[in-house]
Amino acid sequence: MTRADAAADRTDPETRTAPSGSAGPAVRVLDGDGVRVAHGLFGSAIHMGGPVDDERWARTAPSYTPGRTFGVDDPAPVGEARLAGSATSFASALTVPGGARIPMAAVTRVGVRADRTRRGLLSALMTAQLRDSAARGEIAASLRATETAIYGRFGYGVATRGRDLRVPSRTPFRAGPSEGGDVRMVTGDEARTVLPEVYARAQARIPVPGVIERDEVWWGLSLDHPGRPAPAVAVHRSPTGPDDGYVVWTVTHEGPGFADNVLEVQDLQATTPAVLAALWRFVLGIDLVREVKARLRPIDDPLELFLTDPRAARTTGIVDETWLRLLDVPAALAARAWGDADPVRIRVHDRLLPGNEGVHVIGGSDAGTAAEGEADLECDVAALAMAYLGDRRPSELVASGWWSAHDPAAVTRADVLFATPTTPWSGTFF
Repeated sequence: MTRADAAADRTDPETRTAPSGSAGPAVRVLDGDGVRVAHGLFGSAIHMGGPVDDERWARTAPSYTPGRTFGVDDPAPVGEARLAGSATSFASALTVPGGARIPMAAVTRVGVRADRTRRGLLSALMTAQLRDSAARGEIAASLRATETAIYGRFGYGVATRGRDLRVPSRTPFRAGPSEGGDVRMVTGDEARTVLPEVYARAQARIPVPGVIERDEVWWGLSLDHPGRPAPAVAVHRSPTGPDDGYVVWTVTHEGPGFADNVLEVQDLQATTPAVLAALWRFVLGIDLVREVKARLRPIDDPLELFLTDPRAARTTGIVDETWLRLLDVPAALAARAWGDADPVRIRVHDRLLPGNEGVHVIGGSDAGTAAEGEADLECDVAALAMAYLGDRRPSELVASGWWSAHDPAAVTRADVLFATPTTPWSGTFF
């Protein structure tokens, strides 16, 4: 899902070429019918269809931002199969520790034709895209990876994770937090109006590192995506206030019986723990459902604490969520808040964006500035991303070989500096 905001992008896609910056496959900026071809190519690459018909394209086209879709051509085309790979992105904003929001490129729909993989085409695309995003002033880029082996070599590191849950329907709740209130079903225009408002309230109450901006196009596609049944939506309202939580779900029939249905939570947002408990209680009480499952919930989601039997909520996996790429390391380090410890110096390596190379200050009022003297710690830009939002402690990364420690005493200080009071999580798929 992508953003379409032509007014915010003043680059003419017909005259701009992609800044690949190196010899290799030529990357070009796509527009018009070229973007439609790229969308079909992406669908084929992930085994979810190919060329799109006019009706579907009319609904999908607004999710592409002009000037942000790159293509690379087959060096030896046969017939009309000219485009061999493509990638796009849209402008968003990423919440960082301390609550600041930095401009971010949300990278999506990356694909190379199956008959032209492993020929350097993806490398050319990703390099051009990163340099273009950096030139736009975006401080970071992020994506959701289909395969974990692909994006580390382009400087992306896992910066947030989520857990997959399964809970039997009608699992009893213990007496817990309650503010009263009511849960109501909503559809159509009401959902498109209410959900963004509740989402904004939830993020404003406790800024969670990793949360990203959702625009109107994202909301439209998430609630009415071409080729998929519309999900069900319910909204919670407390007695004395506005709407303060919602849950979005789909139901799949999985078994011979009429009630052998599995409800999958797609999106669940709440402004307080009491509202979160009320929404979990609601979905677990829906009739004709055997089991409730949820993907990529926060690692610290307190569902077990709401249940009389905490084992009923089974964690079936801890899964990578945000793959983060820091495009401007000094600006990224200056933007986030740091823990209370003496600063450390870290040397960062970045083969694709050499401007990030060097020794940088971590912590204090000089965070992000060039540091004098030798580095205390050292890593590449992907490994720095793993700690940036607070998902991984520097001591973990040193112990596992992702970082090097030239001053062992700096590792303890770095753990304090990078620590966050809230577990990072995004909760947004695109």
